[in-house]
Amino acid sequence: MVDRVLIDTLTLQARDFALRWKNLIRKAPQLKHYNEMDDAALVEADSPFYPLLARILDRGLDRSLLGDFFVKLGKSRMEAGFPISEVIYAVNLAQQVVISYLMTDFVLDSTVKMYQAMGVVHKVAEFFLLGCFYLTKGFLEATYKGMNHEAVSEELLRKYFKDDFFFKNND
Repeated sequence: MVDRVLIDTLTLQARDFALRWKNLIRKAPQLKHYNEMDDAALVEADSPFYPLLARILDRGLDRSLLGDFFVKLGKSRMEAGFPISEVIYAVNLAQQVVISYLMTDFVLDSTVKMYQAMGVVHKVAEFFLLGCFYLTKGFLEATYKGMNHEAVSEELLRKYFKDDFFFKNND
């Protein structure tokens, strides 16, 4: 069972977590597109992660909810011109913020709490790993749609987009 304090902290202090994330972004020169954003936009972009993570930790993994969030994120980042590598790196920095909080700021005053924290770290990693999976799907779907509207042949699209996800009725 996940500690109620952690669930509440992720929800109520989402902005604080996003500020920590923003600071990591600013230290990562390879995140050129993110570093072109102003601080307020960065914090706003990252804040929704933490309440969603809290909900997943509290109620259990909901692939539909998680998938919907990250597919939309992937599509919006692609449409905004972000490279997929930067987006995934930025998501991994959000994971790093949460795990760092668990290992340093979250009160681990007993052996039981330490074992609980280890279990939570596993769930956090699963959340972000699945998030990157769905984010990539959304990013590539937006890429596919963009290429499809630019009169790229169906044969060429099928050559590079092998996932059946792209060949569903997406209209």
